[in-house]
Amino acid sequence: MEPGARFRVFPTTHWSVVLAAGDTKSPQAREALEKLCRAYWYPLYAYVRRKGYHAEDSQDLTQEFFVRLLARNFLSVADRSKGRFRSFLLGSLEHFLAREWTKAHAKKRGGGQRPRSLDELDAEGRYLREPAHGLTPESLFDRRWATTLLETAMNKLREECIDARKGDLFERVKGHLSGEKGEGSYAEVAGALQMSEGAIKVAVHRLRRRYGELIRAEVAQTVGGPEEVEEELLYLLNALR
Repeated sequence: MEPGARFRVFPTTHWSVVLAAGDTKSPQAREALEKLCRAYWYPLYAYVRRKGYHAEDSQDLTQEFFVRLLARNFLSVADRSKGRFRSFLLGSLEHFLAREWTKAHAKKRGGGQRPRSLDELDAEGRYLREPAHGLTPESLFDRRWATTLLETAMNKLREECIDARKGDLFERVKGHLSGEKGEGSYAEVAGALQMSEGAIKVAVHRLRRRYGELIRAEVAQTVGGPEEVEEELLYLLNALR
Protein backbone atom coordinates (compact mmCIF):
# COMPACT_ATOMS: atom_id res chain seq x y z
CA MET A 1 0.00 0.00 0.00
CA GLU A 2 1.25 3.48 -0.85
CA PRO A 3 2.43 5.36 2.27
CA GLY A 4 -0.41 7.41 3.72
CA ALA A 5 -3.04 5.71 1.55
CA ARG A 6 -4.96 4.29 4.49
CA PHE A 7 -5.64 7.81 5.75
CA ARG A 8 -7.24 8.92 2.49
CA VAL A 9 -10.26 6.81 3.35
CA PHE A 10 -12.73 8.81 5.43
CA PRO A 11 -12.25 7.73 9.07
CA THR A 12 -15.21 5.87 10.56
CA THR A 13 -14.45 5.64 14.28
CA HIS A 14 -13.52 8.22 16.89
CA TRP A 15 -10.09 6.64 17.26
CA SER A 16 -9.46 6.55 13.53
CA VAL A 17 -10.54 10.20 13.29
CA VAL A 18 -7.95 11.15 15.92
CA LEU A 19 -5.18 9.01 14.50
CA ALA A 20 -5.81 10.13 10.93
CA ALA A 21 -5.91 13.79 11.92
CA GLY A 22 -2.66 13.37 13.81
CA ASP A 23 -0.83 11.63 10.97
CA THR A 24 -2.00 13.49 7.89
CA LYS A 25 -3.10 16.89 6.64
CA SER A 26 -6.20 15.39 5.07
CA PRO A 27 -9.00 18.00 5.11
CA GLN A 28 -11.52 15.20 5.64
CA ALA A 29 -9.76 13.98 8.75
CA ARG A 30 -9.47 17.50 10.18
CA GLU A 31 -13.11 18.24 9.47
CA ALA A 32 -14.15 14.98 11.11
CA LEU A 33 -12.11 15.78 14.19
CA GLU A 34 -13.61 19.25 14.47
CA LYS A 35 -17.07 17.68 14.26
CA LEU A 36 -16.08 15.26 17.01
CA CYS A 37 -14.90 18.16 19.16
CA ARG A 38 -18.20 19.96 18.71
CA ALA A 39 -20.12 16.83 19.69
CA TYR A 40 -18.22 16.36 22.94
CA TRP A 41 -17.71 20.01 23.84
CA TYR A 42 -20.39 20.02 26.52
CA PRO A 43 -19.43 16.88 28.52
CA LEU A 44 -15.91 18.24 28.90
CA TYR A 45 -17.11 21.78 29.66
CA ALA A 46 -19.42 20.40 32.36
CA TYR A 47 -16.50 18.50 33.84
CA VAL A 48 -14.38 21.66 34.05
CA ARG A 49 -17.25 23.65 35.59
CA ARG A 50 -17.93 20.94 38.18
CA LYS A 51 -14.23 21.01 39.08
CA GLY A 52 -14.87 24.52 40.39
CA TYR A 53 -13.74 26.82 37.59
CA HIS A 54 -15.83 29.88 36.80
CA ALA A 55 -17.91 29.96 33.62
CA GLU A 56 -15.58 32.23 31.64
CA ASP A 57 -12.48 30.31 32.72
CA SER A 58 -14.20 27.04 31.85
CA GLN A 59 -15.01 28.31 28.37
CA ASP A 60 -11.43 29.47 27.86
CA LEU A 61 -9.97 26.22 29.13
CA THR A 62 -12.27 23.93 27.18
CA GLN A 63 -11.72 25.99 24.05
CA GLU A 64 -7.94 25.93 24.47
CA PHE A 65 -8.01 22.19 25.17
CA PHE A 66 -9.71 21.53 21.85
CA VAL A 67 -7.26 23.82 20.07
CA ARG A 68 -4.45 21.69 21.52
CA LEU A 69 -6.32 18.52 20.58
CA LEU A 70 -6.49 19.71 16.99
CA ALA A 71 -2.73 20.24 16.96
CA ARG A 72 -0.82 17.34 15.42
CA ASN A 73 1.81 17.27 18.15
CA PHE A 74 -0.90 16.82 20.78
CA LEU A 75 -2.58 14.01 18.85
CA SER A 76 0.70 12.15 18.55
CA VAL A 77 0.26 10.88 22.12
CA ALA A 78 -3.05 9.17 21.29
CA ASP A 79 -2.88 5.41 21.68
CA ARG A 80 -5.90 3.36 20.70
CA SER A 81 -4.48 0.34 22.50
CA LYS A 82 -5.19 2.12 25.77
CA GLY A 83 -8.90 1.55 25.25
CA ARG A 84 -11.82 3.91 25.53
CA PHE A 85 -11.85 7.18 23.67
CA ARG A 86 -13.90 8.62 26.54
CA SER A 87 -11.05 7.88 28.94
CA PHE A 88 -8.47 9.28 26.54
CA LEU A 89 -10.30 12.60 26.26
CA LEU A 90 -10.93 12.95 29.97
CA GLY A 91 -7.38 11.96 30.86
CA SER A 92 -6.00 14.42 28.31
CA LEU A 93 -8.18 17.19 29.69
CA GLU A 94 -7.13 16.45 33.27
CA HIS A 95 -3.48 16.56 32.22
CA PHE A 96 -4.10 19.86 30.45
CA LEU A 97 -5.80 21.36 33.51
CA ALA A 98 -3.09 20.20 35.87
CA ARG A 99 -0.09 21.24 33.79
CA GLU A 100 -1.07 24.03 31.47
CA TRP A 101 -4.23 25.87 32.53
CA THR A 102 -2.39 28.95 33.82
CA LYS A 103 -0.55 29.33 30.53
CA ALA A 104 -3.75 28.76 28.57
CA HIS A 105 -5.72 31.29 30.64
CA ALA A 106 -3.10 33.94 29.94
CA LYS A 107 -3.61 33.57 26.21
CA LYS A 108 -6.35 35.02 24.08
CA ARG A 109 -9.29 32.62 24.00
CA GLY A 110 -8.63 29.87 21.48
CA GLY A 111 -5.14 31.16 20.73
CA GLY A 112 -6.55 32.71 17.57
CA GLN A 113 -7.08 29.20 16.12
CA ARG A 114 -10.54 28.28 17.37
CA PRO A 115 -12.29 25.25 15.87
CA ARG A 116 -15.45 26.32 14.09
CA SER A 117 -18.67 27.00 15.99
CA LEU A 118 -17.76 25.50 19.37
CA ASP A 119 -18.98 28.59 21.21
CA GLU A 120 -22.35 28.44 19.46
CA LEU A 121 -23.44 25.96 22.09
CA ASP A 122 -25.07 27.50 25.14
CA ALA A 123 -22.87 25.46 27.43
CA GLU A 124 -23.29 27.62 30.54
CA GLY A 125 -27.07 27.81 30.21
CA ARG A 126 -27.16 24.05 29.95
CA TYR A 127 -24.82 23.64 32.88
CA LEU A 128 -27.02 25.79 35.11
CA ARG A 129 -29.80 23.27 34.59
CA GLU A 130 -27.64 20.44 35.90
CA PRO A 131 -28.32 19.03 39.41
CA ALA A 132 -26.54 21.27 41.90
CA HIS A 133 -25.39 18.38 44.09
CA GLY A 134 -24.80 14.66 44.03
CA LEU A 135 -22.63 14.28 40.94
CA THR A 136 -18.85 14.38 40.94
CA PRO A 137 -17.11 15.96 37.93
CA GLU A 138 -16.37 12.47 36.63
CA SER A 139 -19.98 11.29 37.08
CA LEU A 140 -21.36 14.37 35.37
CA PHE A 141 -18.93 13.90 32.49
CA ASP A 142 -19.96 10.25 32.07
CA ARG A 143 -23.66 11.11 32.17
CA ARG A 144 -23.36 13.84 29.56
CA TRP A 145 -21.10 11.66 27.43
CA ALA A 146 -23.83 9.02 27.48
CA THR A 147 -26.60 11.48 26.62
CA THR A 148 -24.52 12.89 23.77
CA LEU A 149 -24.03 9.39 22.42
CA LEU A 150 -27.78 8.65 22.62
CA GLU A 151 -28.63 11.95 20.95
CA THR A 152 -26.21 11.16 18.14
CA ALA A 153 -27.80 7.76 17.58
CA MET A 154 -31.30 9.27 17.64
CA ASN A 155 -30.31 11.95 15.13
CA LYS A 156 -28.94 9.30 12.80
CA LEU A 157 -32.20 7.37 13.11
CA ARG A 158 -34.11 10.55 12.27
CA GLU A 159 -31.98 11.05 9.15
CA GLU A 160 -32.59 7.46 8.07
CA CYS A 161 -36.35 7.89 8.49
CA ILE A 162 -36.34 11.14 6.54
CA ASP A 163 -34.38 9.49 3.74
CA ALA A 164 -36.98 6.69 3.72
CA ARG A 165 -39.80 9.30 3.67
CA LYS A 166 -40.89 8.27 7.15
CA GLY A 167 -39.99 11.50 8.91
CA ASP A 168 -43.55 12.15 10.09
CA LEU A 169 -43.76 8.66 11.57
CA PHE A 170 -40.46 9.17 13.38
CA GLU A 171 -41.50 12.50 14.90
CA ARG A 172 -44.74 11.05 16.20
CA VAL A 173 -43.25 7.91 17.77
CA LYS A 174 -39.75 9.03 18.80
CA GLY A 175 -40.79 9.38 22.42
CA HIS A 176 -41.79 5.71 22.45
CA LEU A 177 -38.31 4.78 21.26
CA SER A 178 -36.38 6.32 24.14
CA GLY A 179 -38.76 5.44 26.96
CA GLU A 180 -40.22 8.91 27.17
CA LYS A 181 -43.93 9.61 26.72
CA GLY A 182 -44.71 9.49 23.04
CA GLU A 183 -46.76 12.00 21.11
CA GLY A 184 -50.11 10.32 21.78
CA SER A 185 -51.07 6.70 22.12
CA TYR A 186 -50.50 4.17 19.38
CA ALA A 187 -54.15 4.52 18.44
CA GLU A 188 -53.83 8.32 18.16
CA VAL A 189 -50.68 8.06 16.09
CA ALA A 190 -52.33 5.47 13.85
CA GLY A 191 -55.29 7.76 13.27
CA ALA A 192 -53.09 10.74 12.47
CA LEU A 193 -51.03 8.75 9.97
CA GLN A 194 -53.95 6.76 8.58
CA MET A 195 -52.35 3.49 9.56
CA SER A 196 -53.59 0.60 11.66
CA GLU A 197 -52.59 0.44 15.30
CA GLY A 198 -50.92 -2.89 14.61
CA ALA A 199 -48.82 -1.34 11.88
CA ILE A 200 -47.71 1.42 14.25
CA LYS A 201 -46.66 -1.13 16.86
CA VAL A 202 -44.64 -3.04 14.26
CA ALA A 203 -43.01 0.20 13.07
CA VAL A 204 -42.11 1.19 16.65
CA HIS A 205 -40.64 -2.24 17.30
CA ARG A 206 -38.46 -1.98 14.20
CA LEU A 207 -37.37 1.56 15.01
CA ARG A 208 -36.48 0.56 18.57
CA ARG A 209 -34.37 -2.26 17.24
CA ARG A 210 -32.65 0.05 14.76
CA TYR A 211 -32.10 2.65 17.48
CA GLY A 212 -30.41 0.00 19.60
CA GLU A 213 -28.19 -0.95 16.67
CA LEU A 214 -27.19 2.68 16.17
CA ILE A 215 -26.42 3.11 19.87
CA ARG A 216 -24.23 0.02 19.79
CA ALA A 217 -22.50 1.32 16.67
CA GLU A 218 -21.79 4.65 18.38
CA VAL A 219 -20.33 2.86 21.39
CA ALA A 220 -18.18 0.71 19.11
CA GLN A 221 -16.62 3.88 17.70
CA THR A 222 -15.35 4.91 21.12
CA VAL A 223 -13.60 1.74 22.32
CA GLY A 224 -10.38 0.01 21.38
CA GLY A 225 -11.99 -3.16 20.04
CA PRO A 226 -15.27 -5.12 19.71
CA GLU A 227 -14.61 -7.01 22.91
CA GLU A 228 -15.11 -3.78 24.88
CA VAL A 229 -18.49 -2.77 23.41
CA GLU A 230 -20.77 -4.60 25.86
CA GLU A 231 -18.85 -3.41 28.92
CA GLU A 232 -18.81 0.20 27.74
CA LEU A 233 -22.49 0.11 26.82
CA LEU A 234 -23.41 -1.17 30.27
CA TYR A 235 -21.20 1.44 31.91
CA LEU A 236 -22.82 4.31 30.02
CA LEU A 237 -26.36 3.06 30.66
CA ASN A 238 -25.55 2.89 34.36
CA ALA A 239 -24.23 6.46 34.19
CA LEU A 240 -27.71 7.62 33.17
CA ARG A 241 -29.42 6.17 36.25
